[in-house]
Amino acid sequence: MPLYSSNMPELLEPGIRVIYGDSYNDYPEEYTEAFEVDTSKKATEKDFSLSGFGLAQQKGEGQDVHFDEMYKGYETTYTHLEYALGFSVTRIMYEDDLYRQIKSRPQALARSVRHTVEILSANILNNAFTSGTGGDGVVLCSASHPIKTGTLSNLMSPSATFSVTAFEQALIAIQGWTDDRGLKIRVLPKKLIVSPSDAFQAQIVLKSAKMPGTADNDVNPAMNYLPNGYTVMHFLTDTDAWFLKTDQPNGLLFFWRRRPEFTRDNEFKSDNALFKTTLRCSQGWTDWRGMFGSAGA
Repeated sequence: MPLYSSNMPELLEPGIRVIYGDSYNDYPEEYTEAFEVDTSKKATEKDFSLSGFGLAQQKGEGQDVHFDEMYKGYETTYTHLEYALGFSVTRIMYEDDLYRQIKSRPQALARSVRHTVEILSANILNNAFTSGTGGDGVVLCSASHPIKTGTLSNLMSPSATFSVTAFEQALIAIQGWTDDRGLKIRVLPKKLIVSPSDAFQAQIVLKSAKMPGTADNDVNPAMNYLPNGYTVMHFLTDTDAWFLKTDQPNGLLFFWRRRPEFTRDNEFKSDNALFKTTLRCSQGWTDWRGMFGSAGA
């Protein structure tokens, strides 16, 4: 329904000192701190894994070589969804607005788009322990990611809030990861992701020269351990959940099929002014080894 001049006559009359509520500052872009961002030129993107080989087998003199085989792993499909938002105003309202509020409304659309993208991305982590399955059929942070030789975990167990001790346990767990054939792989944690409630704790653990919270004079091995430090994501809903982003490629992925487009038109019959924005994107993960998570306390 369009905005009529009768709905907001204040904008048509002199005397308003200030109009507020639409010019708040926003946090800088955050989703790019957790996601690899790519551009797609197709309706969907598909990733699948292919295993290497197992260990070499002892061969007796004159005996045949053991021939191993590769295994196709799990397929992940990214389907780009479309999102849109718009508003309309009558031509009279557009023309007679003394404060140029209607003309600035497209900026409000842009702000809504930015928040939409951040929420869509953060929800991958918000649901990491409970819902939304990847190509291997389990949630992002799980104790039972299936591989050819059994299962692997990228979940803190038992769950714990972020601390030096919990950080150490996470590092030990990550060093136990293997490929799909059970061969050890070198995975390095790069960045800590926390909610605003854990920002101070992240600073204490990762920046203190001495062991935090003790009277000992021991050095703090966690100090500057992560090359990319930590980042705060303000759209995380669990205040004590935390994540370690690793150096493994194809972890969390965000695909742009169509970046936000803003257009304006006039409805022929009514002459109402129409404003809209549309975008297409998808987000998820391919290799769970790109992330380690704890649900907190």
